[in-house]
Amino acid sequence: MELHLTAISTKVAPGRHAALLLDQAGWHVSDRLAVPSNITIVPLPAKCPELNPQENVWGFMRDNWLSNRVFTCYNNIVDHCADAWNRLEAQPWRIMTLGLRDWAHGF
Repeated sequence: MELHLTAISTKVAPGRHAALLLDQAGWHVSDRLAVPSNITIVPLPAKCPELNPQENVWGFMRDNWLSNRVFTCYNNIVDHCADAWNRLEAQPWRIMTLGLRDWAHGF
């Protein structure tokens, strides 16, 4: 997680600050996590998947490319997951659609 935060931190423009919305997974909210000074972690409320569009991404990948399979080994799982991610990454319109929340446009 720290490597991920560091990578994000390098993309934040000088003099700017990033707010990163994350669920409350243990590695996201650990006191031992070193968060760069130009990032603030904003934890989403617990048990509120409707606030986390990433949940729709995982569900789409499971439903379309990862479910109903028998994996032969760990590397086979990693290969299938990487393939699914690459397929999704090639469809930016799909990612945008999965992240939409109708209720969020009423303000």
